[in-house]
Amino acid sequence: MPSSVAADAAPILTGVAGLDQILHGGYAAHRAHLIEGRPGSGKTTLGLQFLLDGLERGETGLYITLSESKRELLSMADRHGWSLDGINIYELIPPELSLESEQQQSLVHSSDLELGETVRMAFAEMERVKPSRVVFDSLSEIRLLSQGSLRYRRQVLALKSYFLLNNATVLMLDDLSAEDDDLNLHSISHAVIRLEQVTPPYGAARRRLHVIKMRGTQYEGGYHDFVIKRGGLCIYPRLVAANHQAEFVTGSIACRVPELDAVLGGGLDRGTTTLVIGPSGVGKSTLALGYLIAGLDRGERGLVISFDETLGILLRRAAGVGMDLGVHMESGLLQIEQMDPAEVSAGDLAGRIRKAVEVDGARIVVIDSLTGYMSAMSGQPYLVLQMHEMVTYLNQQGVVTILILAQHGMVGRMDSPVDLTYVSDTVVMLRFFEAGGRVRRALSVLKKRTGAHEDTIREFRIDAQGLRVGEALSDFRGVLTGVPTYEGDRTSLLVDRETHGRGDNGPA
Repeated sequence: MPSSVAADAAPILTGVAGLDQILHGGYAAHRAHLIEGRPGSGKTTLGLQFLLDGLERGETGLYITLSESKRELLSMADRHGWSLDGINIYELIPPELSLESEQQQSLVHSSDLELGETVRMAFAEMERVKPSRVVFDSLSEIRLLSQGSLRYRRQVLALKSYFLLNNATVLMLDDLSAEDDDLNLHSISHAVIRLEQVTPPYGAARRRLHVIKMRGTQYEGGYHDFVIKRGGLCIYPRLVAANHQAEFVTGSIACRVPELDAVLGGGLDRGTTTLVIGPSGVGKSTLALGYLIAGLDRGERGLVISFDETLGILLRRAAGVGMDLGVHMESGLLQIEQMDPAEVSAGDLAGRIRKAVEVDGARIVVIDSLTGYMSAMSGQPYLVLQMHEMVTYLNQQGVVTILILAQHGMVGRMDSPVDLTYVSDTVVMLRFFEAGGRVRRALSVLKKRTGAHEDTIREFRIDAQGLRVGEALSDFRGVLTGVPTYEGDRTSLLVDRETHGRGDNGPA
């Protein structure tokens, strides 16, 4: 293929890093792309980011608007912290809405124009500016002026042909204002990208996009979450673990408690996922923090995704058991992301984790808890598939991942809200049990794919000095049923440190 032909539709950056990844490089040069979505879905913001990216590269940009005034565009850009100086804005609106009196003679209300005159005015501005990037906002006005699908299709074809002859890369925005989605544009557009906004019964609106078509180019299909914040659209490509392979040094990481490492067959292996399950308050988070703090002390970076606790409570609770997370946060080794389940999407969460791993170098990731994650994903039936991709990605990056799952109930039979044992390499179960008139805690490892582990049951305690694990206890029954009963010698149980050898049952 001649180089001139190959370069004709070469990818050019969109101005949004996530969209560049989804489109495998960006929009196709010298082609017309249809960006469709209901009002408020982010089309205008996406278009301005495209023109601003071109401005940074020395390219000429033109924004032709039939729906929003230049004043409104400038106001929106200011809220994003942008300056539109250098971008040509051509508006077909009443003169009284213009802020610049010298431009009033070129402003015409679109409803007062014949369709042909409207298109000719757009062409004339193209001839004057000679842009390489164009945003046409919006096609709904052309649809109204056309008063018929045949005439509408012909006018859009004329626009497309003119843009192609002038070597412009164009985004045509459509707000889907017709009662039925008009698929005429899909067949004549080089690419079709749809933006959607879904409002759940509670919480912030969730935004997502998907690429309906992109001629001659591979792209990432499916839905991709995005948010609109100051600075524009932030798009999170759907995580596909198979696309993220990395080399890493295998091995195990230890914590400060040798007995716990012994139960786990030497500790937690790199590139594996550990699921810690048990009732609320049994010590799941503290066990996970034990491995996290040990890694931080070795100079490894860590990430905590906290759905259930505020940052202040998490730091105070950790300090109460001898784990000072604050000093590691100040050094930059530890990053704690406090997540609001009502405000976060699956793509947002995946994007934060990917940044922490790929950019910041996190080697230990703790998600506390999956119950909170399930709340964040409410209404999405593919939670297990999403989590499978997430943990597979982390495993392939050599990260030690610890997932915490709170089971329903505190004593008696317990059920898990979701079964993620099959995606986990190691499963640690914690339980309450009663002995000597006191509530105690038991620990056991049910599964470890990457090596041997103890099949014993050990008592563990949490006090001001941290986590302690006792010797293996043999006289248990009913642990797996959720009603553990200890029938052995109580002198084998852990004693209080403060009694200096006197346990719960008197002299040791």
